[in-house]
Amino acid sequence: MTRVIALLLMFMPIAAHAAALDGASLSLFWGLPFAGILLSIALFPIIAPSFWHHHFGKITAVWIGLFLLPFTLVFGGGVSLSLVAHAMLAEFIPFVVLLFALYTVSGGILVSGNLHGSPVLNTGLLMLGTALASIMGTTGAAMLLIRPLIKANDNRKHNVHVVVFFIFLVANIGGGLTPLGDPPLFLGFLKGVDFSWTLKAMFLPVLFLALALLLVFYFVDSYFFRKEGTLTKDATPDSPVRLSGLRNLPLLGAVIAAVLMSGMWRPGVVFDVMGTDIALQNIVRDGLLIAIALLSLKITPRIIREGNEFNWEPMLEVGKLFAGIFITIGPVLAILQVGESGALASLVQLVSHADGTPDNVMYFWLSGILSSFLDNAPTYLVFFNLASGDATELMGSLSQTLLAISMGAVFMGANTYIGNAPNFMVKAIAQQRGINMPSFFGYMAWSFVFLVPLFVILTLIMF
Repeated sequence: MTRVIALLLMFMPIAAHAAALDGASLSLFWGLPFAGILLSIALFPIIAPSFWHHHFGKITAVWIGLFLLPFTLVFGGGVSLSLVAHAMLAEFIPFVVLLFALYTVSGGILVSGNLHGSPVLNTGLLMLGTALASIMGTTGAAMLLIRPLIKANDNRKHNVHVVVFFIFLVANIGGGLTPLGDPPLFLGFLKGVDFSWTLKAMFLPVLFLALALLLVFYFVDSYFFRKEGTLTKDATPDSPVRLSGLRNLPLLGAVIAAVLMSGMWRPGVVFDVMGTDIALQNIVRDGLLIAIALLSLKITPRIIREGNEFNWEPMLEVGKLFAGIFITIGPVLAILQVGESGALASLVQLVSHADGTPDNVMYFWLSGILSSFLDNAPTYLVFFNLASGDATELMGSLSQTLLAISMGAVFMGANTYIGNAPNFMVKAIAQQRGINMPSFFGYMAWSFVFLVPLFVILTLIMF
């Protein structure tokens, strides 16, 4: 796919300063390739699973080509180059580098041994992962605990629900307390939102959803556990749990420190790369994250990663698909960013009352629904800028609006596999371990039944 992108760029006329993309002049036609990627993710695993498994990268590359070729012909090479450069340099690379570091370091920590996947144990593991997600990020917590959780339930006939609730709680909702937890909150932190504001404002919503989902999960898991009885013998008998690869724990702390550094150290040095501003602190952060990941690979014994069945397939799947998403989503975000001047004006108008004050209920639901399908990090930025763009004002007189945006982006990223990157990674690992995970729409059925009613209750409580 990267070769296709490079080949397309070779034929673009290079401008000294790439032109900006005017969202007001765009029609929704330019969002069709993005919709095509989403439909491919949704339908191919159902109608042609083997073909999708072997060729999803090529399919994504085709959609990128179907977008870039006509876009370049209509708007010129400068605009196309600017769009691709911004998608890669400002969004995709920082996104993938952070995932790479967390995936690599957490993959070097082995939770060995095995416990019996009872409702009490499973609920306890989900609770632990939910708590860790705001400390080590949803990706780090998910990658650390998903394998032990699957192993504990490898004798269970019904274990799909365990992974689905794991995605709900550990890969999404648990990361809502700090900017370290979830990419949207990290972007807000970089924009000036205080670390303490996020913790205080998001505490009650996260606590409510976490406790409610843990309680529901316990009863659902108890039902299936009783239904199965003792007919299935555990393929991996109980044994004491041990932690190996503890030398990666300081590296995990280093990842956290690098992320915090990029939000707190602002030297004011910015480089213009093909029309995209890249701040020095972000370059340093990404360099440190790559170095930390490489150090983890070097110092972690191979036997530990083999015990984790560590491989790069989940990262490759996320990388290829999200490269296509970040490139083709550009016109959609540009249309949203111009507000009532764009083709989605009717959608934008929904977030304001007649007197111009923000409608926080609609901010919550629209940022959430779009986060479910457009990836929650860039969607958060769109609504952040739409509401004000000023972190001081948003933490002050518009604090409820910022809370609505934060809740929508973080919580409803759990609605689909593509709402948050760890969702896809957990799904890929579960499938590698032989779990027949739901299809794209099948997973949405789970989220509609268990998440949406809680979001409605949360709306009534908070707004």
